[in-house]
Amino acid sequence: MTNDASPPNLTQLPPEMLEFALLKTTGALAPRLGRLTLPGRKTILTPGFLGNTSRGAVPHISQDNFRNASINGVYVALEDYIEKHPETTPPVFQIDAPDSLRRFIALPTDTLLVLGARRQPPIPSPVANTNSEIGLLTSYGFRSISSEYYAAAVRKLQPDIVVGLADIPFGQETVGLKRKDKMSDRTEVWTRDIIAKRNGIEKGEPRYSIFAPILPIDQDLQSWYLEHLLDDMVDDISGVAIYDAYLLDDLPEALYHLPRLSLHIPAGPHELLRQISLGMDLFTIPFISNATDAGIALDFKFPAPQKLDSATSSSRQSLGVDMWLASHAESATPLTSGCTCYACTKHHTAYIQHLLSAKEMLGWVLIQLHNHTILDSFFSGVRASIENGTFEQDVAAFEAFYEPSLPEKTGQGPRVRGYQHSGSEHKHMAKKNPKAFRNFEKEGVLQAMHGQQPNAKPEMRDVIDDEALVGLVGLENVEQGEEAEKLKIEDAKS
Repeated sequence: MTNDASPPNLTQLPPEMLEFALLKTTGALAPRLGRLTLPGRKTILTPGFLGNTSRGAVPHISQDNFRNASINGVYVALEDYIEKHPETTPPVFQIDAPDSLRRFIALPTDTLLVLGARRQPPIPSPVANTNSEIGLLTSYGFRSISSEYYAAAVRKLQPDIVVGLADIPFGQETVGLKRKDKMSDRTEVWTRDIIAKRNGIEKGEPRYSIFAPILPIDQDLQSWYLEHLLDDMVDDISGVAIYDAYLLDDLPEALYHLPRLSLHIPAGPHELLRQISLGMDLFTIPFISNATDAGIALDFKFPAPQKLDSATSSSRQSLGVDMWLASHAESATPLTSGCTCYACTKHHTAYIQHLLSAKEMLGWVLIQLHNHTILDSFFSGVRASIENGTFEQDVAAFEAFYEPSLPEKTGQGPRVRGYQHSGSEHKHMAKKNPKAFRNFEKEGVLQAMHGQQPNAKPEMRDVIDDEALVGLVGLENVEQGEEAEKLKIEDAKS
């Protein structure tokens, strides 16, 4: 089915109205083209992606570089801002001005702002969800917030889109039937609650659009929730947030016309393509920043290039370039041939490799700008492929041309916060950051600081080096080797 109707006149729409137009689709579980518009914000063509943020900023990209990052919308997590709740009022709520969250993170006014409760990917919380509260991970530890608090926070922060609360026990390998029933019941209550709070906003006050969560359980197990969503709430939601893309065939037909935000974390571009083939529209893509942290410049395009000879047909190409390798130290080529990003047009590979080797944060900034441009070009190619009707063939060619996974990390990345660890590996992974302290006594550093000779012969280990005493307070006039023997060590008098 193709919808070629002209877009509505945005100047005639209410200021808070989100409009999603399906431009092309061929079935329920098929790739589709769409256009997401909101007055005053950049139009987002789908399939597309949102910038994934940490404390409101895309990692490594400051606000003055944001315009160079090819990002039309961002996903922001509430748990980034309520670190001292409920002891004190978080600073983000102390701004008494319109668009308080946008002002707090210095987000451009034309960038779409999507707010959810948890980060992407979410870290499993030891604080269990209850009938009225959900557990979050803040920089000060785990906290719980109620559905009422979440709705009040959304009203204060004024995002463009809010993702409704979902009762999902992240990190649990198995979930029992009774727990799944609770997931459905609680999510239904929380979704109904935030819709009621939004509808209760007075006329003239900014309103937000709501994306209802679709749980990662079979349709039969969330049938109660979906039934009420269709009967009572479908006219009050503007989209759906899907936690398991491979359950899209369970999505009720009455929700097909709504935009679909994937909260199913893709491991790489191959999984992105699979989700797109099922009809997913918008994505948050943590592997972009993960690759940047590892010093990997993404290097792939869609559709994939033609293989020129039999020599290259036997092996697949890497999805990225490891910029830590010393072989790049003398390369004057861009990160990716033909790339139009700031890093590729202004600098060359050797310079960026030098920045990483010198631990200059500019190196990660340039790689991050490059990686977002690569994904933006990737999605442009995907949309063109869907429009041309060659998507399935192009996906097969992409899988044959590129390796199935991103390159492994070889260098040391920037220091990370605890909640920046991968959610799925958080419990089993070793520390990412090096030790901040050393055992001076074992390394012999402490003895050397006190004038001892840790590398001398055993019988000379405790002999004081006179030169080490010179310069100490009160010993400025002591001749080397003369008065040192007369020194007495006394306790400091208080």
